[in-house]
Amino acid sequence: MRAKKSLAMFATFTLLLAGCAAVTPADSAVSDNVPAALKPFYTQSVNWKECGEDLKCATINVPVDYKKPAAGSIKLSLNYLASTGDADLGWLVENPGGPGGSGIDFVASASAQVASEAVRKRYNVVGFDPRGVKRSAPIKCLSPKATDEFLYGTTPGAPGSTAEMAASRKAMKKFIDACAKNSGKIFGFVDTVSAARDMDVIRAVLGESKLNFMGFSYGTFLGTTYASVFPERVGRFVLDGAIDPTVSDEDQSANQLKAFDQALKNYLENCLTVDKANCPFTGTVESSMKRITAWYKQLETKELNTDLNRRKLTISGGITGLIMTLYSDTYWQYTTTAFKNAFAGDGTLFLQLADFYNDRETNGTYGSNQLEANLAVSCLDGRSDPSPKAMKAQNSKLQKLSPFFGRYWLNGALGCEQWPYKVAAKPKSYAAKGSAPILVVGTTGDPATPYWQAQNLANKILDNAQLVTFNGEGHTAYGRSNACIVKNVDAYLIDGIVPATDPNC
Repeated sequence: MRAKKSLAMFATFTLLLAGCAAVTPADSAVSDNVPAALKPFYTQSVNWKECGEDLKCATINVPVDYKKPAAGSIKLSLNYLASTGDADLGWLVENPGGPGGSGIDFVASASAQVASEAVRKRYNVVGFDPRGVKRSAPIKCLSPKATDEFLYGTTPGAPGSTAEMAASRKAMKKFIDACAKNSGKIFGFVDTVSAARDMDVIRAVLGESKLNFMGFSYGTFLGTTYASVFPERVGRFVLDGAIDPTVSDEDQSANQLKAFDQALKNYLENCLTVDKANCPFTGTVESSMKRITAWYKQLETKELNTDLNRRKLTISGGITGLIMTLYSDTYWQYTTTAFKNAFAGDGTLFLQLADFYNDRETNGTYGSNQLEANLAVSCLDGRSDPSPKAMKAQNSKLQKLSPFFGRYWLNGALGCEQWPYKVAAKPKSYAAKGSAPILVVGTTGDPATPYWQAQNLANKILDNAQLVTFNGEGHTAYGRSNACIVKNVDAYLIDGIVPATDPNC
């Protein structure tokens, strides 16, 4: 399950190459302690070319393996949204989440989540596709048709059964073998620490002595990792929809699924009270949950018809479509309509929502490689214990914490069980001691990155951080919540003002 999903992430982005400008790093941007073998990467010039309204694009070179920088390089794709003022505060680098989200597409959308008008007057806003993502040496695996089968296909047996486990292992083996065959040398080097090192090269080639950064969801993990590896180079850092990097993969999954169960209950509470006239449910939240559970168990063995080129709604599509609508309370209208239609025998909207989540186009192709990149990054960053004893314990925990969604993530350790590379080395500590103050933003009703993780990151893990809280539903807060959040984040980004206490917005 991806920790981040934004509508802006999949905005159409077309390269319209025109004039160009070159930027050469300032001497102050290249630290004296950069190893000699990395100096060519840190001192390279950037040739920006126009690629859309107020947009410029470029590529830079970064090493495949930072331990062996002479062994080969890849091209990292960047863009930036030009400041509407004089950009006197320099550059603000952003990551929308994932792993696997395209920062280029995100920044090109120029949405309110990317930056407020006030921030855009003071910064050029930079997006980049991290290594392994879309335009930056992308991880490539299956054909579109085979990807359909991987994402939407059915497996024999009930969730968690021996038959399902065997089928899942076989499907993962096919997927991993295809990735290894089609991705090239980058396949084993898309871990988050390497991506954070890429960000330091970006900082240097932009001519900045410190990195200004705003990350959402997985982007907070990327930002925390950067701050832990390069604490002295932290400028103004905003981490919105925070991930606690010390939580195990097993607990991360269990608590995320628990939060999605709660988000579904929150939707039902609103549906049965505030939106009662349109609600497809009656009675209580508990009785409605029982109805949903029974309907999905039926979907496990009985696919639903759709209007989408004879495609069927399977259990995987039905679960993915539902999760898509729970990322924000602004999507609840789609939850309502999807259930109305599904109860009447039409699975079209749930399948369309799943397609949107998976970035599947109507012609059967995929607009990005977010699935491939997500798995590759996640499996290099950490993995769950795949032993039968460990999976049995994890399954028991999932079913207890997440009675509904947990059923569909049993034996999750199988996802990385056969990955051909070891887990990459991590920072010894995520405290980022010696960094400038970091602003952490958390949402109380966030299903993808539960609020307590923001509390932990700000109050227990980072050595110098302040928490800003949005009391509301949905994933992340800046640009989609209220003026209080924007006020506090903008004051920090523009004037360096760190709230004296934790603001409650």
